[in-house]
Amino acid sequence: MIQKGKIVLDLRPGEGNPRNSEGAFIDLRDGRILFVYSRFIGTSFDDTAKACLAARYSSDGGETWSDDRIVAQPEDYSALNIMSVSLLRLGNGDIGLFYLPRYGWHDMRLNLRRSSDEGATWSDPVVCVPGKGYYVTNNDRVIRLASGRLVVPAGYHRMKAGSDTEWGSFDGRAITFFFLSDDDGYTWREAKNYCSTGVPRTKSDMQEPGVIELANGSLWGWARTDLGCQYEVFSHDGGESWSQPAPSAFTSPCSPLSMKRNPASGELLAIWNPIPAYNTRPLDKHSWGRTPLIGAVSSDEGKTWGRHFAVEREEDRNGCCYVAIHFSGDDVLLAYCAGEAEDGICLSRLKIRKIRASEL
Repeated sequence: MIQKGKIVLDLRPGEGNPRNSEGAFIDLRDGRILFVYSRFIGTSFDDTAKACLAARYSSDGGETWSDDRIVAQPEDYSALNIMSVSLLRLGNGDIGLFYLPRYGWHDMRLNLRRSSDEGATWSDPVVCVPGKGYYVTNNDRVIRLASGRLVVPAGYHRMKAGSDTEWGSFDGRAITFFFLSDDDGYTWREAKNYCSTGVPRTKSDMQEPGVIELANGSLWGWARTDLGCQYEVFSHDGGESWSQPAPSAFTSPCSPLSMKRNPASGELLAIWNPIPAYNTRPLDKHSWGRTPLIGAVSSDEGKTWGRHFAVEREEDRNGCCYVAIHFSGDDVLLAYCAGEAEDGICLSRLKIRKIRASEL
């Protein structure tokens, strides 16, 4: 499988910066590209360790990038950390900055701050999930429908009996919820039903969901599982109600899939890890089975997929995940975690790859 594009930014971990993790892009009105990601501070790369949001800018279509500018810190929220950014142009022209402040296993919910001056300043936050709980919304996941409605997918994890600060009391099984806003993000409500595989043996259920709007107006949602593939759900009423989950055509380990529409061609681009972690598969421990990382294109709204290509090859031994997809001009930018053995964990290192859209 041919590898496409070139690396334009490689953010390795270093002293006092043990992890550079998932992010999102947006085009600014002055022609620059803004990229915001999770920058960890201190000595730990754990999800619960201290992390802030850092911004970088490109004035040449993603070829080169500025140094970091800190956008938000956990001290601003009395939180453990801040992670999982989505960036979205809102209906009134503001930039929406969506992110997760983590207070503990009992409370992690997506927040929205908005900017009317292209990211120079930000409003006070609005919480997008009305009820308290541990709701995981991945980076680059929030979408705006043709109707203007905003849709947030979230995987809810409950706490089992025990302390809310102990990993042992955290239930890894996630139930997929969707949250909706019809006033450009100022108020939010929960969709009518949630989604679970209903499979008794799963230890993941439906984690880290995503969603895209299809050309006919229906919504296609998906979530990672430990059942050998992504599970999919559909909504035909703008996200108000959702179908029973079923296995999709996307085989994978328990690792998230990302999908975006190319605004120029109308085609869908999917990026994911295609090989489940089956018993006899030899894997580097640090990769978590999240290798290779591939892409494919669909010109029929996801019915079939072709033009497969490699983003990162399996022989490179990288564990790759949490992809942000951004079409800008004649290019597509992919940002993703791509830790190598020297980094200690596949989440510690962040890469941005630039691919000419014509190559796809």
